[in-house]
Amino acid sequence: MHRQQALELVESTIKTRNLVKHMLAVEAGMRALAPRFEEDPDRWGLVGLLHDLDYALTKDNPELHGLKTVELLEAQGITDKEMLDAILAHADHQPPTTPMGQALCAVDPLTGLIVAAALVHPQRLAGLTPDNVLNRYKEKGFARSASREGIASCQQLGMDLADFFNEVLTAMQAVSRELGLS
Repeated sequence: MHRQQALELVESTIKTRNLVKHMLAVEAGMRALAPRFEEDPDRWGLVGLLHDLDYALTKDNPELHGLKTVELLEAQGITDKEMLDAILAHADHQPPTTPMGQALCAVDPLTGLIVAAALVHPQRLAGLTPDNVLNRYKEKGFARSASREGIASCQQLGMDLADFFNEVLTAMQAVSRELGLS
């Protein structure tokens, strides 16, 4: 599947604009991390873009989240086991076993933290620094739904928090207009 096809699938399936923006943010973070692991940024970007495809279908049955996305993607002809396993791992159906899965599990909550930090920053996303994000990360009451444990799992990828925050923040800043945070 090419990005344009994936984006059309997302936009036809997801009706909540903020969720589409979240998926675009995760896509950007995943694309940025792929070269670190000598992986294909397009492929990693696709898994980030598609990871919450089933949200509208599973919001009342969260135990099905991820499982339905895999079903939807398989119906579209996507059989890439690593991608499907990463999606299942991000939804806690199995542990992440590849760098792609580990990255998705860490990038997903970090994008939420970064968006929350951007929304209260006077210069939005453009004005944020990795230190700003780190300070917000340390505030337990700030963006509570952004799993600190999930974010910290970047260390399984051999990245410290500052480096991880820098990579994902920079990627999100590059697409700030699409995210509505410029």
